Amino acid sequence: LEISSLSENDILVLRLDLTDRSSHEAATNSVLKHFGKIDVLINNGGRSQRSLFVDTNLDVYSAIIELNYLGTISLTKHVLNHMVQRKKGKIVTVSSVMGIMGAPLATGYCASKHALQGFFNSLRTELTDYPEISIIQICPGPVQSQIIQNVFTENLSKSLENSGDQSHKMPTDRCARLTLVSVANDVLEAWISDHPYLAVCYLWQYAPTWAWWLMNRMGKRRIQNFKSGIVSVQCAPL
Repeated sequence: LEISSLSENDILVLRLDLTDRSSHEAATNSVLKHFGKIDVLINNGGRSQRSLFVDTNLDVYSAIIELNYLGTISLTKHVLNHMVQRKKGKIVTVSSVMGIMGAPLATGYCASKHALQGFFNSLRTELTDYPEISIIQICPGPVQSQIIQNVFTENLSKSLENSGDQSHKMPTDRCARLTLVSVANDVLEAWISDHPYLAVCYLWQYAPTWAWWLMNRMGKRRIQNFKSGIVSVQCAPL
């Protein structure tokens, strides 16, 4: 407020729990009552995972899907109803490069991001009568954030003991800027990552057999580090 021309009425902050789907309609209505319209929805809520499937309780997978997938599409549904009435808007979902590939220690997280990719790619085809409603998917690689400190582990009550060094990841402000550039230009899917992670994305897309071979080699080392108590995020994207 101090460095812009915005007033207090231009900003509204609402507490929102993505897992409390019964509250999403009321939250949407609160925003509409305050501003009169919703131009852009950015779905940016979610948690990652660090655990081996064989050690992970199924309720962890249920919680991941409830938060990352069902919570996102629930909020989208209420906002989209408004955008369809206006015949205009942008729905932006922060997915992940893990939505287009796979990686060890993140089976549930990858599944939730693959689900988002499939959902929004399908939703886009249902909105051909509304050319001014954009469905945009942002797929970041490793980015500096609190996501590692808050990951799911093998059970819901356990937190990750060692988050490791995050300095090698893309700075948060650069990821945010590239996301906004993508949204402003209606880029349907944007891979936002530094190399070598971005190169792996292209390999997975265009030479999947080589990508599977590479990920198996990197994955083996990553699992060994994980079991040894070393949090390695350099051998595979997040």
